[in-house]
Amino acid sequence: MSVATAPAPRSAAAPQRTAPPRHRQALLVWLAIYPTITLVLELAGPVIGEWPLPLRTLALTAVVVPLMVFVLLPALQRVFRPWLLR
Repeated sequence: MSVATAPAPRSAAAPQRTAPPRHRQALLVWLAIYPTITLVLELAGPVIGEWPLPLRTLALTAVVVPLMVFVLLPALQRVFRPWLLR
């Protein structure tokens, strides 16, 4: 039998992190996703152009989503941090 303990109180001096405004986040995502999708379609278009739409969409998202989540958005968030948090 374990006894539940209350979480430690946060220090009064610890700064609170606030999320950037959604419109700035949306603009940053668009800034990353539009050229990425355009480039992927340009490069993969000849290969997947004849595929049925659901398969083309699957292939496109299989490439773009991980690229966005793990590479592009973290890099853009670092570069644009002052603007995002302004």
